[in-house]
Order: sequence, then structure tokens, then C-alpha cells
Amino acid sequence: MGKRELKENRKGFAMRKYSAIRNPRSTLERGFTLIEIIILIVMAGIIIPAIIVPFATGIRESKKPEMVTTAMYLAHQRMEELMKFNYGRSPELDPTAGFAPFATGVANYQGEYEIVYVDSNFSTPSSDAGYKRIIVRVTDPESSNYEIYAVVTNFP
Repeated sequence: MGKRELKENRKGFAMRKYSAIRNPRSTLERGFTLIEIIILIVMAGIIIPAIIVPFATGIRESKKPEMVTTAMYLAHQRMEELMKFNYGRSPELDPTAGFAPFATGVANYQGEYEIVYVDSNFSTPSSDAGYKRIIVRVTDPESSNYEIYAVVTNFP
């Protein structure tokens, strides 16, 4: 240090002319530079959308599980109604010509069912082979189909 940079204080101690308190460019000063702030803003602009987009997608699609649950409930409800009937003594279990519609009781959900004769290999014979396959299909408001199957037999 040169003589110009040192100055004596009242107690006789040598002091720097530019102390940490008086020098705004001191290494003791805390804070961010302009370039650090710009880098932070750029990084935030890249990272935040990558985090937010999956959440937004999840919120939009959060209604889908509710629709699946409702559709499956309606399908199972109709299947239970059909399964309670006796194999040969009920017109409700007569084979249908293709899918027959049924009322689900819930707006925007369509239901249909099909009853056909099947044999032990699940192929469809032209006459009664002792088994009937029931298919219940429910379509949700987004036009997704949900099907459940059951096979009933004629016990003696």
C-alpha cells in the first residue's frame, strides 16, 4: 500500500482511505449483479413452464376418472339387473339381435347390451348350447366405451 492510501485515525491506527463502508464496490457488499438477475429470469422462464404444464394438463383431465367410474358403475348396475333373471324362464335374457339400448338414468351416458348364445369355446352357435354371453357397454360423454362381460348357464 502506498502512503496516499493510508490515513491515520484519532487513535493512531492506520486506516485505508477507502473503507468497506465507504466503497460501494467492496467485496463485503452483498447482492446480485445485473447479469445474475438476467440469468435467473431466463432460467425461471425455462423451468417454470416445464413445471406448470403437467399440472394444467392434470387439472383438465381430472374429470376423466370420474367419468370412467360413473360409466363402469352404470355398466355393472345393468349387468346385475340382467344376471338376476333365470336362464330359460325370463324374456329379459332372450338373445338380442345386436346391441339393444337401455336407459342409464344419467345425462350424456348411453348404454347398450347384447345377449347371445355361446358354446363352451365362446363361439356363437345358431341355437342354445347351454350358455349365454351378456355384454354391457356404456359410452361416456367423451365417446369412450366401457364394456363388461358375463356368461350365464342353464343349471338343472
